[in-house]
Amino acid sequence: MEIVQAIVLGIVQGISEFFPISSTAHLILVPWFFGWTGAVDSLEFDIALHVGTLLALVVFFFKDWLEMFFKKHKRRLLFLIIVATVPGAVAGKLLDKFAETSLRSPLIIAISLIVVAIAMFISERVGIKVQTVEKLSFLDALLIGVAQAVAIIPGVSRSGATITMGMFLGMKRHEAARFSFLMCTPIVAGAACLHGYHILKAGHAGFNLSMFAFGVLASFISGVLTIKFLLSLFKRFSLNGFVYYRIILAVVIIAAMVWQK
Repeated sequence: MEIVQAIVLGIVQGISEFFPISSTAHLILVPWFFGWTGAVDSLEFDIALHVGTLLALVVFFFKDWLEMFFKKHKRRLLFLIIVATVPGAVAGKLLDKFAETSLRSPLIIAISLIVVAIAMFISERVGIKVQTVEKLSFLDALLIGVAQAVAIIPGVSRSGATITMGMFLGMKRHEAARFSFLMCTPIVAGAACLHGYHILKAGHAGFNLSMFAFGVLASFISGVLTIKFLLSLFKRFSLNGFVYYRIILAVVIIAAMVWQK
């Protein structure tokens, strides 16, 4: 049963990490809704699933990263990503423990889902979306990085916040998504290494390695497919479907909280 739960949560992570709906929220909510406990509802397992989506990012954008490091005309994009990563790295360092404890609440998730949904809705209707990744200024990259830092709050969504900020700055929807996925790679890698180090230092052991392996594999495969799907989807369709999903999910969460009382 644990392996089935691991696969389900791996797929949830692979999809929700890149869909603008918050992977952290869904990894908290799915076990909460179904009453799953144990290793699948642990921080260690969450980190393992993030390793799966990190691998998906590295594999999918492998050519882009090679070009950024070895082709001079692509070097500016690398510097933009570095600038955009700084606010998230600072927020993660200063607020990580607070986010892991005080913010992992269904009510906070519901509020975050609604607030960002409203921002996404407005971003679709404000400004002319013509700018590409290569035309971003360093100030634009910093602002998108600040949006990524806010995503430390469960329910905000890293991709939702950064794509929305990119669109507010005049980026094409699919270009904002591409930059969002590229810039989250070092953040996810850094967070996975940091949490992994703390876990090893604390001496956590005794986990079902097969369960972890199936979860990571599921998040990797679903992550690659989701990235490919979204980059194509955002060329033709708006964020409105995700806006409606976020609001409906928030209502369901609030209703479930009231019902449990």
